[in-house]
Amino acid sequence: MNCVQKCIKNILITAFILAGAFVISLVFQHVFEIQERITTLFVFAVFLISMLTDGYVYGIVSAIAGVLAVNYAFTFPFFKFDFATPVNVMSAIVMIVLAILTSTLTTKVKQHEALKAESEKERMRANLLRAVSHDLRTPLTTIYSSASALADNRENLSTQQQDEILNAIKEDSEWLVSMVENLLSITKLGAGNVKITKKPVVLEELIDSVIFKFKKRYPSHDVIIDIPEEIVMIPMDAMLIEQVIINLLENAVQHATGMKHLWLSVFVISNNAVFEIKDDGCGVSDEAMKSMFSGAYVSKATVPDGNRNNAGIGLSVCETIIKAHGGDISASNSMNKGAVFRFTLGMEEN
Repeated sequence: MNCVQKCIKNILITAFILAGAFVISLVFQHVFEIQERITTLFVFAVFLISMLTDGYVYGIVSAIAGVLAVNYAFTFPFFKFDFATPVNVMSAIVMIVLAILTSTLTTKVKQHEALKAESEKERMRANLLRAVSHDLRTPLTTIYSSASALADNRENLSTQQQDEILNAIKEDSEWLVSMVENLLSITKLGAGNVKITKKPVVLEELIDSVIFKFKKRYPSHDVIIDIPEEIVMIPMDAMLIEQVIINLLENAVQHATGMKHLWLSVFVISNNAVFEIKDDGCGVSDEAMKSMFSGAYVSKATVPDGNRNNAGIGLSVCETIIKAHGGDISASNSMNKGAVFRFTLGMEEN
């Protein structure tokens, strides 16, 4: 929200609360013939404005406006300003002092919250940097070593050996591309200046696209699909949601030790589409579950290639994308065996 929008919002809040206090005071005075509570009502209105607006200006302006309104419309002589009476002067002073104190307190609280949020962001950036450094080092080293071996000893390598080296370079390169895409997504969406563009997507087409891309990378892993038979339309950014599902499927392949089956289910509850990725592997420890989506999570399980681990980054990306869509994502261990990752998307565009 930019400065102009904040200013308009604060002005509307101030005007609405003051107008409400004025109308209620008129009702008190002319319907219920209650006079002595009107000043208290405006004091409360000033307190609310100071709490709900930014800075000192709106609270102080509302205090002055409240003093003038009470003095002019609700204090004898009516419809005439009178600041000669000590009671009126004291009411004015109390309201202005209250506005200043409340605005000061709320400003300090908001500043503290902002510092706390920034500190949390810095902590997550540090975790992200550590995870990225850890995850990128080995595949880059492998690519360099393999390329050097191929360049320096091509004549001593058989065709099969050359093909194996080239395939290894290709796989590591594909993994690095996936990692960079994840980092770009989490950076852009985390900055808060990228608006998600949602378009209605047919669920079956989305799942077909996901499985096609997943099978290209993991041809030996089958995914058991369970989706509604009827046509389901979900507003989303299809590319980003594909990225989420593929990240979760890859996470199971790379970290669910002992996994034999992998499920992808989608079901509709009320106005939400619930996506569920489940495996029958080793599950997730309680300690890892606490930092699952923070970017700090690093699985201790041995991954198939023995050197790559992008669980922290991939899951952070998943959370960022789902939150940007207005949904929720969670992880838990299955009652029987394995882990369950679940996220929801609204069926109605918001």
